[in-house]
Amino acid sequence: MEFYYRLHKFCQLESRKWLIFVGAVAIAHLLFQPLLFPYGYAVRTLLPTARDPVFDESRMIGTGQSSIKSGVARNALAVDASSELKIGLFAQNETKSDGAGDVSHVSEVKGHGGDTENGAELAVDRDVVDDDDDEDDVRLENIVDGNEVTQEKDSVLELPSEAKKGLPPVQDVTSKTSEAPAALSNNSAGVSNPVKKKIKAEMPPTSITTFDEMNQLLARNHRSSRAMRPRWSSERDREILDARWQIENAPAVVNDPDLYAPLFRNVSQFKRSYELMEHTLKVYIYKDGKKPIFHLPIMKGLYASEGWFMKLMQGSKQFVVKDPRKAHLFYMPFSSRMLEYTLYVRNSHNRTNLRQHLKEYSEKIAAKYPFWNRTGGADHFLVACHDWAPYETRHHMEHCIKALCNADVTVGFKLGRDVSLPETYVRAARNPLRDLGGKPPSQRNILAFYAGGMHGYLRPILVKQWKDKDPNMKIFGPMPAGVASKMNYIQHMKRSKYCICPKGYEVNSPRVVEAIFYECVPVIISDNFIPPLFEVFNWNAFSIILPEKDIPNLKEILVSIPAKRYMDLQLGVRKVQRHFLWHGRPLKYDLFHMTLHSIWYNRVYQIKPR
Repeated sequence: MEFYYRLHKFCQLESRKWLIFVGAVAIAHLLFQPLLFPYGYAVRTLLPTARDPVFDESRMIGTGQSSIKSGVARNALAVDASSELKIGLFAQNETKSDGAGDVSHVSEVKGHGGDTENGAELAVDRDVVDDDDDEDDVRLENIVDGNEVTQEKDSVLELPSEAKKGLPPVQDVTSKTSEAPAALSNNSAGVSNPVKKKIKAEMPPTSITTFDEMNQLLARNHRSSRAMRPRWSSERDREILDARWQIENAPAVVNDPDLYAPLFRNVSQFKRSYELMEHTLKVYIYKDGKKPIFHLPIMKGLYASEGWFMKLMQGSKQFVVKDPRKAHLFYMPFSSRMLEYTLYVRNSHNRTNLRQHLKEYSEKIAAKYPFWNRTGGADHFLVACHDWAPYETRHHMEHCIKALCNADVTVGFKLGRDVSLPETYVRAARNPLRDLGGKPPSQRNILAFYAGGMHGYLRPILVKQWKDKDPNMKIFGPMPAGVASKMNYIQHMKRSKYCICPKGYEVNSPRVVEAIFYECVPVIISDNFIPPLFEVFNWNAFSIILPEKDIPNLKEILVSIPAKRYMDLQLGVRKVQRHFLWHGRPLKYDLFHMTLHSIWYNRVYQIKPR
């Protein structure tokens, strides 16, 4: 009897010890969970109650509870792979000009993009007054099981130029000072008094980073990485560290027939880095995420850069691996344009649900795979050309490598880690090289040319200063719509010595690449804009970069450029052109490879050993 009493007492004592131990472990787990799963408490996504409607792909809403209750989402697209619904998107008013006869801008895809051509829409939420990016004349509408435009077999969205008749009109907000509600919500039950909000993009920047300062910042960030140290070592890390040593000790390149040395910051390091990328780099593409936001590239229009890269990356047998353990980089294949088109509630003035969608996506892959948590996302990258992309990827994707068209050094773009993505307007998806080239220098009888819509604060200054003031300065505002104006615009670029590339509502403009396309020396006037592929190219070899304050002296500056200097610049444009072209099948040193190389190159210089 005494034996059973002592045994019972012993069990009670051990039970208390175990209870105390288990409680201590549970408390420690809760306290240290942010360290175990950074950037959004990824463990929550494993719980049934944590599954937000943002991943209810059958509804494709993801605007939070208030949005679900209201049931309002602009053109919400339901894509179900099992039902194989055909999605057709087309451009409305494709031939309507932004006023320039500007082929690259007259038919920009709706969605506040790149060149910010046709109006502005104020979007206000907890953190941000929207930069009032682009409101384009082109509209996207969706047809399910329609006959006019259907999804291509290879799941590529091509936006044709023919306008679709009989569509319901889409309301735009185009005032330069928009009226934003004092309290904004997706629930339309309440009505608030409008408050005047001054559009940020209608004002000059409060701070300016000069071109020389950008160069210094790039060098400093390459010397000192701020990336997270990996939680555990990897063989892939050692391969990248070895690649860095080889790049920094690259053999000198002399008279390489494939590369024009003046274009590059360091042609020897670039060539060695490119060779190592070809032989070493492996990329894993996440299968998570459903169409149309993920895995559905747009091959035509203003946002073509993100679509072409996605299409060619997904089809690459050289770089893509199926085993993520073999990957040096991880690609998150979403379209920032389709994110806006699918989830943004028209006239809601709120983009929070767009950012929430990507936040939930990053948390999902962090919970499902170990790779994000190993580096905090530092070896993950995204490619996005929509002007809203910096906002949409803020915080939860902050440590990723971001290839962005909207490359503004003052609004979160990290030189040395992020990549300035060239904004390329593709008018013909089946022939992206249509109308390529221009007149030889001796036949370029126009000193400077610009035509386009009056968007932002800078373009009205440019046009007021120079329109009809000098016969050699062909500076226009909006030009009439129509094919004749489009061709007139192209011919002006082909016959001009310098093509003026002023900012619109945002710092980026497709005119920069467009000028190179037509072999016209680009004159970039956009404070704080980081030119495309900045970590590789020496932009002084083929462009003129001027501060915005120099607009009154524009002709004087251009005329003062010696003839030899102009010929060198024009030669540089012709030589660099190959690096800014898309091809159905990627070619060595083309834009697909150059973009991927810059992502690889920045990862090489941002990696930290364990």
